[in-house]
Order: sequence, then C-alpha cells, then structure tokens
Amino acid sequence: MSTSLMYHAFGLTGFDYVRQSFVAGNIIFDVRPKPKLVRCPECKSQEVVRRGSFERWLRTVPIGFKPVWLCVEAPRVECRKCGCVRRIDLKIAEPRRWYTRAFERFALALTKMMTMLDASALLGIGWDGIKSIFKRHLQRRFGNPSLSGLKYIAIDEISVRKGHKYLTLVMDLESGAIVFVGDGKGAEALDPFWKRLKRSSATVQAVATDLSIAYISAVMTHLPGVPLVFDHFHVVKLMNDKLTEIRRKIFQELENMPGREVLKGSRWILLKNPENLNKKRNEPERLKEALRFNEPLATAYYMKEDLRQIWSQSDKAKAFVFLDDWIARATTSGIGPLVKMGNTMVKFRFGILAWYDHPISSGPMEGSNNKIKTMKRQAYGYRDKEFFKLRIMGIHESRFILTG
Repeated sequence: MSTSLMYHAFGLTGFDYVRQSFVAGNIIFDVRPKPKLVRCPECKSQEVVRRGSFERWLRTVPIGFKPVWLCVEAPRVECRKCGCVRRIDLKIAEPRRWYTRAFERFALALTKMMTMLDASALLGIGWDGIKSIFKRHLQRRFGNPSLSGLKYIAIDEISVRKGHKYLTLVMDLESGAIVFVGDGKGAEALDPFWKRLKRSSATVQAVATDLSIAYISAVMTHLPGVPLVFDHFHVVKLMNDKLTEIRRKIFQELENMPGREVLKGSRWILLKNPENLNKKRNEPERLKEALRFNEPLATAYYMKEDLRQIWSQSDKAKAFVFLDDWIARATTSGIGPLVKMGNTMVKFRFGILAWYDHPISSGPMEGSNNKIKTMKRQAYGYRDKEFFKLRIMGIHESRFILTG
C-alpha cells in the first residue's frame, strides 16, 4: 500500500507506510512519522536529539467490517533549546487516547444515525468507549456556552427521576439552546447561572417563566427591572386545575343523583378547547349536558374560555381592561376556587400583561422537555448525571432522539 493511499484513505499526513499485517481479523498498518514531525512538542523546535522510540497502537476508521489499527513507531526526543525530553506529538491522535481523531469523527457520525449501543456493536468496542467519545464531544461543544448574547430566556424545571428529583433549565429563546442545567428546582438551583450571567455582561431584555414564586423572586433579585413574562400555558393550566377542582367537588356532592352520571368521565371534555371537541364521540353534546345541570361548573367553564382571550386583544390597554373585568367577575362569583384564581390573577397581572411588550413564552422549553423525557425513557435513565446534562444542552441540535 502506498503512502499516498494512506493519506487519502486515513488522513495520515506526515507519515510513511512501512508494512501491513492481518491478525485475528484485524488489519494492522505499521507507519512511522516523517522527519518534519520529529520536533519538540513544547517549543516546536526541530533541534532535537533522539532518545529512543516507542510504539503507539491507535484504532482508526474500519475497512468494511474489519477493524483497522495503526502501529506507530514514534521517537522520544530531547530538545536542545528548552531541554525537555518528551514523546513527539503525532497530530493524528490526542495524548493518552487509543483511537485517532478520524476514528472519533467516524464514531460521532454513527451516533447521529443509530443508538450508541448499535454504534458500539458495529465498531466492535464497548458502549463505554462510544459514550466517552460522545461525552468529550458534548463537553467541547456545550460544556461552557457563551451567555454574552442572551436577550430573551425561559426558565423551567423538569422531573428526571421518581422521588421528586428535578433539574432547572434555562433556555435561550432566540437559538432554542439550553444554556444552563441546574440541580433541583428551587431558587438556589439558579445560583451558578446568575454568577456566569453577571460575568458575561449580557443584556437580558425579558424572562419567560411559570408562576413559580421561587423563580419569580430569583429573577427579580438578580435581574432587577427586567420584565417577567408569565407563560400563558401555565396560566391556563392553573385555571384548568381550578375547573377540575370545582367539577370534583360537585361530583362528590351529587352522590346517588342523576346529575352524577352526566359528570362522570367529563373531566377531559371540560378541559379541551371547544374547537378540539370530537364530534364523532358526541363530545359537544356531552359538554352541553354537563354544563346545563351544574351552574357553578358552567360559570367556571365559560370563565376558562374567556381567560384564553386575554392574549388575543389588539393592544395592551385593551388587554388590561379585559383582564380587570375577568378578575372582577371571578372574585365576585362566590365560587371558592374561582375566587382564588381571581386573586392569583391580581398578583400576577403584571407578568401576564408584559406579554404585549415582549411576546415570548416558555413554549419552546416545553418542546425540549418532551425531547428530554423521550431521551431519558429510551435510555432507561442516566447514571452519569454530567453526561445527561451535556446531552440536554445539545438536544436542540438533535434531529432524532437516539441513545442506548
């Protein structure tokens, strides 16, 4: 085999081909570095004296299904300029790695098209080897993301394990990238993020979050004056919880009464948007029947539908009037959960209306959370928390959620 073919097939720049052999299904190429590579690894001087040599075995890209190894005869040199005695830098592989950079790129390409378990089986190496390559790649790409360009961010938490184990995520809403993953879901989980953000001198213009008091207080403390935008999904979800509470209470009070059967199985129909009701299952008719027999439930349902209109007003002034009217109707309804919801809306009114100044939401975060849950489920959990966090930070570039 010619040196030219070694260069074009395996990217071996600066090496001479010596011989090849075949051992137990493996292809082995003996190569040696050309004189131009024999230089001091510290100061790069070629004024060196050889002090013996060593063999380094490196796995490189396969030929078909045959594993290919490079047996590199490399000298140890003493530099006449700086006096150090070191092994030369081979360029084709990093120090203390058993594979070449070309093999690393090949393995990473496979992980984009198949599970890590499949890639390890195809290459004939352990799963931990593929994981190590993938983890180092993720660390280089996403281990220390720049925060200097952050303008709009979203904060949310995700459950990662039974027993109330959570991670707090911060997303750059412009790029869709997760820029921080913290342990837990309290305000203290964000402490490392605030320190990095302060050093980055970023100018954050608005923050989207749910109605978590911990996150709200953390943002107000560390980003004073920056508008908080409460995600409308979480606001509507809170209203849905109140509607479910009202339905459950009425259902319990209607024991052995005809109206109980009408309410049975109506929970999801009440929570659906009217345009999503399934006519084939008679859901519109079942909804009308449930509301006809229960006035408090009907009041809460129509208030829930009105609440959705807050974000469809033509401007902030009209939204302010609409929200004030909604709060007044809720707090004077005489329906306990609805009154509580009205008081909650008074407390969070500033963040709801801030959407008209900064129309952002944590919706993209919910999409990433679903990807993360799928990734975690397919991997049956992650014992290496650092690896899991790095995968989360790179999930915005994942076209397919594949793991193993």
